[in-house]
Amino acid sequence: MFSNPSELRKSTHPKVQVPSSTSVFRNVVMPAFLVLMEFHFTGFGNEVLCSFIEANMSFAAPSLGSAGGRTARRAVEFGRTYVVRPKGKHQATIVWLHGLGDNGSSWSQLLETLPLPNIKWICPTAPTQPISIFGGFPSTAWFDVGDISEDAPDDLEGLDASAAHVANLLSTEPADSRFLLQYFFSIYVPFKLGVGGFSMGAATALYSVSCFTAGKYGNGNAYPANLSAAVGLSGWLPCSKTLSDKLQGIDEATRRSQSFPVLLCHGKGDDVVPYKFGEKSSKCLSSTGFQDVTFKAYNGLGHYTIPEEMDEVCAWLTSKLGLEGNTA
Repeated sequence: MFSNPSELRKSTHPKVQVPSSTSVFRNVVMPAFLVLMEFHFTGFGNEVLCSFIEANMSFAAPSLGSAGGRTARRAVEFGRTYVVRPKGKHQATIVWLHGLGDNGSSWSQLLETLPLPNIKWICPTAPTQPISIFGGFPSTAWFDVGDISEDAPDDLEGLDASAAHVANLLSTEPADSRFLLQYFFSIYVPFKLGVGGFSMGAATALYSVSCFTAGKYGNGNAYPANLSAAVGLSGWLPCSKTLSDKLQGIDEATRRSQSFPVLLCHGKGDDVVPYKFGEKSSKCLSSTGFQDVTFKAYNGLGHYTIPEEMDEVCAWLTSKLGLEGNTA
């Protein structure tokens, strides 16, 4: 999901075209306006209401009665998944998550243009579900948003469900992060699994990282995927106040967090998910034992992506995943 599309069109980069979602205005913004009419949003793009909600969901404790207990689970049905096949040797698979109100198609189109021929991209679409801040009006979202406040509770059940969906998508990839080549003899070649996203998708990706390092979801169930790297653009870290407690006393979690690479990118001009949230996310990860966190700031960048940022993502993934360069 992207805001201020008029600014995005200024980019002359031939390969990176930022996805947008016109359906959000028709299906979400107008109904949401009745709920949020006291706020003035002139000059923003079609998706700013969705993005504005995302901006205020950082650094909150999980809500009571979330997933995993004996409380009834709400039913969610994930949308269509789009896959970008690798153009070269398949060395890594990354699940990439869109923002609130968007879908997997728009990001798959952008990712297909990147010079990363060794990566398979899996771009799922979030469930269409009632969003509390919209008075129950439905939108595609990885988890519910309940209030415009930094102190609002995280939707732990929704986060767990989306993290489980990511793990399930990765479960069909080569087992145990390795695949077998059979020519005249059999050899094992390292294979990497990753997760990334934009805005709310970045938040969900980082939550998946916390589940991987702890070895369990927020509800206590075992987390099955073996992640190798994570990228978050213009997002935040959910459940940051409880991350330290989640990892404390788990030796394996300490080992995983110390070696796990994370790339966070954020624009200093982001008026949707403020820059300070990205900065806080980076500091929180570092303070809880993540020793390989890279935080990139971009002067003047709003709540969207630019070629410079995507070039950074490509270079970082090539390095951290040990890819064979950017030619097929």
